[in-house]
Amino acid sequence: MKRSLAVAALATVAFAGVAEARDQIRIVGSSTVFPFASKVVEQFGKTTSFKTPVIESTGSGGGLKLFCAGVGVDHPDITNASRAIKASEVATCAKNGVTKITEITIGFDGIVVADAKNGPTLDLTRKDLYLALAKMVPDPKGGDKLVPNPYKTWKDVNKALPANEIEVLGPPPTSGTRDAFTELVMDHGCESFPFMAALKKADKKAFKASCRSVREDGAYIEAGENDTLIVNKLVENPKALGIFGFSFLDQNADKIKGAKIDGVVPTFENISSAKYPVSRSLYFYVKGAHVGVIPGIKEYVAEFTSEATIGPDGYLPQIGLIPLPADARKAVSAAGKALPSNVKK
Repeated sequence: MKRSLAVAALATVAFAGVAEARDQIRIVGSSTVFPFASKVVEQFGKTTSFKTPVIESTGSGGGLKLFCAGVGVDHPDITNASRAIKASEVATCAKNGVTKITEITIGFDGIVVADAKNGPTLDLTRKDLYLALAKMVPDPKGGDKLVPNPYKTWKDVNKALPANEIEVLGPPPTSGTRDAFTELVMDHGCESFPFMAALKKADKKAFKASCRSVREDGAYIEAGENDTLIVNKLVENPKALGIFGFSFLDQNADKIKGAKIDGVVPTFENISSAKYPVSRSLYFYVKGAHVGVIPGIKEYVAEFTSEATIGPDGYLPQIGLIPLPADARKAVSAAGKALPSNVKK
């Protein structure tokens, strides 16, 4: 919450004739934010005189790549993200003339590990998940060294877990959910081993390279950016687990259930109170050069940041968004209002 809402404001880039060339907002980005943004897009199309925006789920990394590629009608106006923009992405944006970006935080989400309703009820630790999914793990025979992951079943990882084969469907490297999972789960599990904690202090780059590499032997299956596909696969195979945002668990509670992580159940209340250990902020980014040129951007942001949308009684918390505290909601609303006025409808 302390992160500045203005990520970069180096220059204002203008381009001519865009409003005539494109009169619809174009939005890309996170599959996790997609259901929330889609609801806002629908509401915006119904309640304003602007055309309904075009929205596409590309993943956070993919969306930021498209967003940062340049200014003009061929490039999106807004990108959704389930992680904060990286310094390297800000640099890429600037290199391509995208030098004025506004960051809007819309709320919180939890990353869940779930299985089918008729699957085993699991109580996992972040250490369990690291040992199950990392490409290289501390040698179970002892010694301060990493070896190729030897674990085949969950019981191999932790004797309290079932003897089911490790099979986890999750997001690809371009996903913000994958980024957040590696940081919040894999890093934490890895540094629970003293020699890896020492490596983190001595060489953070080497630590990340060692701890964040996911196994490639079939235990972890990249399921693309389609979280609905993961839900369906879990229903088909009750012994498999899936990784995705809390909103998908909430929306599919009749089919799947979330595992405890470090003893805490993934619920709306536990995520909002910060009890649940695997939670993150959700964002979208606005291209300043397009505001006032592509019609409706300022109004779309106003709709997204209104109390009726992201407040505790708003329509997005009704579908799983965890609201920001009141002072933070006021800050993001102010950031939206600070965008330039549109020049054409």
